[in-house]
Amino acid sequence: MPCAETGYAPEPQQKLLEMLAAKWIAQAISVAATLGIADLLADSPKSAEQLAAASSSQADSLYRMLRALTIAGVFAETDDHRFSLTPLSECLRSDARNSMRNWARMQGLPLFVRSWDELLGCVKTGQTGLKRAFGLDNPFAYFAEHGEDGQVFNDAMTDMTRNVGPLIAEAYDFGKFRKIVDAGGGHGILLASILARYPQPRGVLFDLSQVLSGAARTLEGAGITDRCELVAGDLFESVPGADAYVMKSIIHAFQKERASAILRNVRRAIDNDGRVLIVEHVVPSGSEPAFGKVADLQMLVMSGGRERTSEEFADLFEASGFRLGRIHPTRAPQSIVEGVPS
Repeated sequence: MPCAETGYAPEPQQKLLEMLAAKWIAQAISVAATLGIADLLADSPKSAEQLAAASSSQADSLYRMLRALTIAGVFAETDDHRFSLTPLSECLRSDARNSMRNWARMQGLPLFVRSWDELLGCVKTGQTGLKRAFGLDNPFAYFAEHGEDGQVFNDAMTDMTRNVGPLIAEAYDFGKFRKIVDAGGGHGILLASILARYPQPRGVLFDLSQVLSGAARTLEGAGITDRCELVAGDLFESVPGADAYVMKSIIHAFQKERASAILRNVRRAIDNDGRVLIVEHVVPSGSEPAFGKVADLQMLVMSGGRERTSEEFADLFEASGFRLGRIHPTRAPQSIVEGVPS
């Protein structure tokens, strides 16, 4: 509240301080996820000493970190100094339906931490933080040499798609298509959500061969192996023919020239009455709050790509042989941006 004598109003300063301290909270969440604290609390509250023994940690340091996370509602502390789960930390359990554990672990990987440390250099030079910190053009070269970190990344992508897949499937009538290609579809989580909801279309999971090696279990678990084929290939070379192409979190990794190269390959293969469906953030104009504006910084730092406005999507489509159709909101943070062959 303003001070009557001095007129000093601390609220904006305090709010800014809390925003700056959010970096510490985020790092603490990542450490808790890496240590598996939520899994250890799944059956009952435990003391810091119990948790430390089970996670090879130092009890006092662990207590202080978990105590700090209680102010953000990530854990709860009882009167006898034991910790328990909250709705937020339930999402850090490995077995949770909406698990975010691997996403939280990913944010603490050296690849992400050191790249984000280069944000000032990114803003001043236009280079990615990844390039400045590691001399790399994309993170996959790093993951090829750091297999454990690469597995965390792959698991994080799978978990995120598992969370939003049904929300994307419900937001658009995929049932009108004959064949749907999930281009760059990873292990097939999104395609499985779509085919499970719409029994008529057939599916093609298209990705690099080393990625597809982990997809069979997903398709078998969804009961769609008889309706889905795996095709290995490179988006920058060619794509299989179909009347629908879904690309989730692919195009945003590239600037216009490279993104357009992918879409031109789709344009050569797509049926004339087909659709390309880009599942990504659509950045609103002005000061309207949107997570896509923050996600865009991740693209700036890690890949050199960008999250796009509707106008930027229209421009990208026009350069690639499409026109912008409708933008379909979903209950997920991303929208479905529809491209129509022109």
